[in-house]
This record gives sequence, C-alpha cells and structure tokens, in this order.
Amino acid sequence: MTDSQSNQLELFKLIKEKTAIQANNKNGAEFSNPAFAGNKIRPIHRWVPWIAGFSSDFVKDALHEYLHNKGVVLDPFSGVGTTLVDAVLDGHNAVGFEINPYAALACHAKAHAHRIDINILQKNMLKLKEFYKDKASSNYIPISEPPKGFKTRAEFYSPAVLGKVLIIQDFINSIESPDIQELFRLAFASTMVRYSNYSYEPSLGRRVSAGKDNIEDFPVGETILNKLIDMAEDIAWFKKNLPASDATVRIINASFFEYESHLTPESVDVIITSPPYLNNYHYNRNTRPQLYWLGYAENPRDLKPLENSNFGKYWQTVRGQECLELGFLLPDSDLEDTLKLLRTLHAEKGVYGGNGWANYAAAYFRDCHTFAQGINYALKPGSTALVVIGNSILQGVSIPTDVYFGKIAESIGLELVDIHIPRATRVGNSIIQSDVRVTKAKNSHQLYEAVVELRKR
Repeated sequence: MTDSQSNQLELFKLIKEKTAIQANNKNGAEFSNPAFAGNKIRPIHRWVPWIAGFSSDFVKDALHEYLHNKGVVLDPFSGVGTTLVDAVLDGHNAVGFEINPYAALACHAKAHAHRIDINILQKNMLKLKEFYKDKASSNYIPISEPPKGFKTRAEFYSPAVLGKVLIIQDFINSIESPDIQELFRLAFASTMVRYSNYSYEPSLGRRVSAGKDNIEDFPVGETILNKLIDMAEDIAWFKKNLPASDATVRIINASFFEYESHLTPESVDVIITSPPYLNNYHYNRNTRPQLYWLGYAENPRDLKPLENSNFGKYWQTVRGQECLELGFLLPDSDLEDTLKLLRTLHAEKGVYGGNGWANYAAAYFRDCHTFAQGINYALKPGSTALVVIGNSILQGVSIPTDVYFGKIAESIGLELVDIHIPRATRVGNSIIQSDVRVTKAKNSHQLYEAVVELRKR
C-alpha cells in the first residue's frame, strides 16, 4: 500500500468518526441568520460562520447579470469572502478590502483554497489526530499559553477544554507549511466559541446569560478535525470546479477608505458588497476571542484602530460628542431633518438618548458619502455597483438607509439605477427593541433589506 493510499484509508476512518460525533453533538452553529442560511452548507462558504453578508446565490446571479467577460470584481467590505470566492470560481480577478484581520485571514484561506496540496493537508490532519490523542491522554504540559491580554467577565474555557485547546495550539505552531498552518488556524478560530462558555445571540455573550449551561468538557480535537475534513472535501471540490483561467485574488487588510493607495482609478468592472448596517453590531468586539487567540491583539489598545476605522464608527465612539454634523449637503432629502428629530428625543437619557444616536447616524452617513466617492473612483465608466444595505430604527424613528445612500451616491455623480427590495422582512438585533438603548420600534415599522444599484456615468 502506498503512502497516499494509506492516507486515504486513514482519512476515511476520520470521516466515519466525524459522522458519529456529529450525531451526538447538538450544539448547532454559532450564528443564526436565515438570510444567509444557504452559505452554511455550501462548499468553501461553510468554513466560517459570520453574522452578516449575503448569499452565494446572490453573488453568482450578479456576476452573470453584470459581468459577461472576465473582469475585476471588487468587494470593499469583504467579510469572510463570499464575493471573492464566487468571483474566482467564475474566472474573474477579485480584490477585497477587510479591516478585521480574522475575517481577512478567512478571505485569504478561502479564496486561495485551490492552491492547497491536499496530500500535505491530509498528512497534517493525521498527525494532528495522533498528536492530540497522545497528549490528551497523558500528563503532557502544553507549551502554548492563553493570550494574557484576553479578559472576559467569566471563564472563557473550562480547565478541561482549555487544556485541549492548548494542545491544539502546540500542534498548529509546529506546522511547517504556512498555507497548511493558515487552514488549521482558521479551523480552530471558526470553531473556538462553540466549546467555550460564550455564544453568539447574535452578539457575543455568556452562555448562562442566554439560558445555556456552561461547557465543562468537549471533544475539541475531534471538532477541529471535523472542520478540517470539511475543508479538505471543499478544496477538492474547488479544484474540480475552478475554470481554466489565470484569475487572481487580492485581499487588502485595510479600510476601503484607503482605496487610492491600493486601486487604480476606473479599474473595476463590478462592485458587489454589503457595508455594515446602521445597527451598531460590534464586529470587532464580537471577534475578540479570535483576534486575541490568533495573535492579532494583545491588549485593548490594539482594538482601537479597528474601532476608529470601522465603517460608520460605533455608537460608543461618537455618542458623547456635542453634535456631530453630516459635513456635506444633500439636496432634496430629509436626512438633516431626521437627524434633528433624533436629537430632540429623550434628552434625559444623556448619551443613551437621541443626541447620541443622532451622532451615530451622522457618522454613518458621513462614511456613506466617502464610500460613494470610492465607488466613483474605482468603477469603470458604465460599470455597476450593487450595495446590499438594510434600513434601521433608532429611538423609534425609521431610517431608510437605502434611500439616503442612493441620494448620497447621486450627489457625487453616480447614477442611481434602482433600489431593489429582495427581502421585505428581516430580523433585527437588540438595537431595535432594547428598552435601555432605544425607544421600542412601533409595530408599523418594518426592517427590510435593499440592493442599491448604482452605475458609473
């Protein structure tokens, strides 16, 4: 029997073990968002759970509708790479911006998956199985340590789980191939909350606060191996379905607002993206475990640049300012009036009142203006940008974000082709119904999701 045949036999055994473990593991996925449920089972896309984005089907349809020849696809807010992966699979060159280094890691690993040598991956998977089995059943003392700067209100991992996690870290640190090590790091990071005492509801919080029991023990190594088996299967699928082309993909771990440093003017054929919504979902705080455990942060100061460069900022970063103005004129729009109305509401609540939320909305639309300028800079004349964006409700006031963004785009010279409403009802997070942060939304107020279609003149 050759080494390759032996590896295949051992991998088949792992897959059988995976099936048995999954039958007994009822924890489920970390995230729950019906709009993107399809991505949870699609090859490559299923690797990393993520709270926001759009479906692979949407990207494929957009590429086939707006890009008939090989071109350059841009996603200014790449998340975990849905647009980039489908662009590569369609034979296009792709460019993505993503400020969160954990998400950028996911983008890179997924979009370059076809470059992985499956035999080397399988060998390392089998090595992990033996290493983990040996160390977890002995008195082995791991070399790795938890990140010292990572502080949580409650114990993030139980002692039993932490010991297993540190064994995994020791193995990952021993992997010689950077590409293979990247996959193992992603396999850990994408599963690490599942066996912690925290969960996404959708924001990261203690399991006990959500009425769930703490996790005293968990099959950590088996869970990561299961994820790696999925990855190996998907890499084989990716290689098989990749068109014969010399398509390239570039992931830029920076804000899209630095577009002039990374893009040539009028070099992009289509933009497919979804910026953060006006809902104050704190992407960076909700990926703190990954950022610390992957070595991207050592203390809270390391997260400040991410917060300050986040699209729309966060309510927490601007709420205390006296009055944050839009900073640009928007004719034929009631945006200024809406902000003024917000400022009059619930002054007795201080920063939790209307002025704090008006500042947040103003910061968001200021960034929408800069974003629209970037679209105008990057697109070739006659080319299209599709921006998926949801409306919001602040202090009980409905904010038609899609309409305002369309007006902003027109004000800087883009053509507003249409605003499509593919999803007339969506589920909001706690910002919508919280008694503490906002006035509860009226029953007549509806959350929806829109696609703003823009064209470069």
